Amino acid sequence: MNSSNRNRRPIGIDLFSGAGGLSLGFEQAGFDVAASVEIDPIHCAVHKYNFPDTETICASVADLTGDEIRRRAKLGDKDIDCVFGGAPCQGFSMIGKRVFEDPRNQLVFHFVRLVQELRPKYFVFENVKGLTIGNHRLFLSELIEALGQAGYTVLLPYKVLNAAHYGVPQDRRRLFLIGARKGAKLPAYPEAVGMVSVLEAIGDLPNADDHEELLTVDSVRVRFKTEHTYARRLRGLEVDPGDLSYVRDFDPNLLTSSLRTEHTELSRKRFLETSHGETEPVSRFHKLRPDGVCNTLRAGTDSARGAFTSPRPIHPFLPRVITVREAARLHSYPDWFRFHVTKWHGFRQIGNSVPPLLGRAVAGQIVKALSCIPSKPAKKLILGHGDGKLLSFDMSNAASYFGVPNNVISQRIRKTYEKTTSGEAVNA
Repeated sequence: MNSSNRNRRPIGIDLFSGAGGLSLGFEQAGFDVAASVEIDPIHCAVHKYNFPDTETICASVADLTGDEIRRRAKLGDKDIDCVFGGAPCQGFSMIGKRVFEDPRNQLVFHFVRLVQELRPKYFVFENVKGLTIGNHRLFLSELIEALGQAGYTVLLPYKVLNAAHYGVPQDRRRLFLIGARKGAKLPAYPEAVGMVSVLEAIGDLPNADDHEELLTVDSVRVRFKTEHTYARRLRGLEVDPGDLSYVRDFDPNLLTSSLRTEHTELSRKRFLETSHGETEPVSRFHKLRPDGVCNTLRAGTDSARGAFTSPRPIHPFLPRVITVREAARLHSYPDWFRFHVTKWHGFRQIGNSVPPLLGRAVAGQIVKALSCIPSKPAKKLILGHGDGKLLSFDMSNAASYFGVPNNVISQRIRKTYEKTTSGEAVNA
């Protein structure tokens, strides 16, 4: 091994970063994430809070060049080890319209362009499983051809990875395309590891409904006991030997991202009567099995596409839907990781992201191919540099903070409740 590689932390750039699930997975595998690119100012604010040393670029990939990203990240002529990200996937999604000519799919080719301009040693492209089905495979073949013309060899056959096979207590299947600069060693896809249950993930979290404060704020100081290894690692109570991320300054007795959802008594009764693993017939919410994994957590849509809030799973033992923190546990986010204070944005940030443990598994294969041995940094990061307002910005504030127009993302049309077919009010 080249001595210059020993203890070196490789450099990564996250395109379409959202709140930062893939950023965190790569950091945990040993990467320093030099820059993130995200068009949504609210997501950018949350990313900046959780990754205070990363250059947060609030812009569309269509408006950036590789040289500008290098300049803003202060990389100079340093070799970039990996560019990674998942372009918005509404055009491919198996749960929406399969529009092959969807203009949003052009963002995928801006990913290719930036890979070509940044010339990383490796790239990782993540997207929905639907891209591998039917006519979408033609698009995928075109993408692989474009990456080849850009100077990269793609690891084939490509694979759809299920997060549940990589220590994430959630059934979530995503396509990963991995490629290397022509002539460089190709990595492998990660081997599956043991599974984690819903109970192991959220069984220790205090019931948000026991705390009146959580009706108006998203955090409260609590005392709770955590026994399962998975949860202990996410709370920072037990060392995770595979986690090479920077330590964050964090109080493990602060229960965060736990704003309550109020339900009618009729809804609560129906939730209690629903069997584990079944769908409550009125709300169409799925009730979690304590000994199983969570169903796929989805993000819903913005106002331009109907302001749809995806169904949130019912807690396995309590008559309510899960909190943002419980969703984060089921997505493998550590408890120090914060989301926007509203439930709507918080669930969207989780549902749109790659589970960090799945990202770590993939990034770990890139590290092996690089033949470097990164170590865990001694430096401790202060979340948001102490600036908590990053988590509560509305779109106007967030856009102003990053110096971009406040109409780059469609605004949410707020709905306090919707009525079910039976006329029952269900909090949205």
